[in-house]
Amino acid sequence: MVIFENIITDRGSKYAVSGGACRSAEDAKAFLKALKRKKKFAKATHNTWACLTDAGVLKNDDGESGAGMVIVRMLEREAVRDQIVVVTRWYGGKHLGGDRFRHVQDAVRHYLDHAGG
Repeated sequence: MVIFENIITDRGSKYAVSGGACRSAEDAKAFLKALKRKKKFAKATHNTWACLTDAGVLKNDDGESGAGMVIVRMLEREAVRDQIVVVTRWYGGKHLGGDRFRHVQDAVRHYLDHAGG
């Protein structure tokens, strides 16, 4: 599990990105369970994630409508398979509008550039 914390801050909202190996829905569930063992991530407003597997696309917006698909598109473009990417957001009290999608993209880009996978 690779975690990058406090990579983006905007209007009080804070973002982190994490990821690791994932080949099935069971792997995704186990990864999220492990991530949420860290109290900070369990209390996050959103843990949006996606993974491309042989069985197909796995994703969950976790209340951040449309964000899972943003991750899927980036993983498809970069041909990243069998790896879950989770973008975590702690809501800061102000709506970000469309900027939230840019932040999700920036977080995924940070992961892809720095995870070394």
